Amino acid sequence: MIDREEAIIWLKKYLHDDKLIKHSLAVEAIMGETAKHLNKNVQLWKIVGLLHDLDYEYTKDKPEEHSYQTAELLDGIIPEEGINAIKSHNYIYTKYIPATSLDKMLIASDSVSGLIIATSLIIPSKKITDIKLESLIKKFNDKSFAQGCDRSKIKLCTDIGIDINTFLKISLESLKNISNQLE
Repeated sequence: MIDREEAIIWLKKYLHDDKLIKHSLAVEAIMGETAKHLNKNVQLWKIVGLLHDLDYEYTKDKPEEHSYQTAELLDGIIPEEGINAIKSHNYIYTKYIPATSLDKMLIASDSVSGLIIATSLIIPSKKITDIKLESLIKKFNDKSFAQGCDRSKIKLCTDIGIDINTFLKISLESLKNISNQLE
């Protein structure tokens, strides 16, 4: 399996939009902290989070193709379970039903990163480091806030034994830890 340094090279080769790169870094961070919490393979989970949207700039207008190109690119470079997780994060089109903890956590992490970023944009400082957990929980429960953020995907964390508030805390803290890379 490739290491993080190699994964960053892949990321910068295929993604050029700064927001997408930051999104990938955010998902990587959340996946890593969640893997630690669950005693899973931290390196694999982080690499999957970092590279899950590798084909997005090429498939953004063709969602039915999203994740297939990434899966092909990474075949033989990361373990099959990572490839499956990447395909599962676009399960509506790939029909790869999320089954493993890695599959479900990639989907949840992808969605929660958007909720945290949206929350940061409405506070005066616009800084992730200034978000309070209580505020994030309120925003999660406010269905009128960040309507594009699918809460049911975030709730997949409960399928693998992490309650919502714990997952929101892990996610927020992981993004605070890399805030200098995101802001």
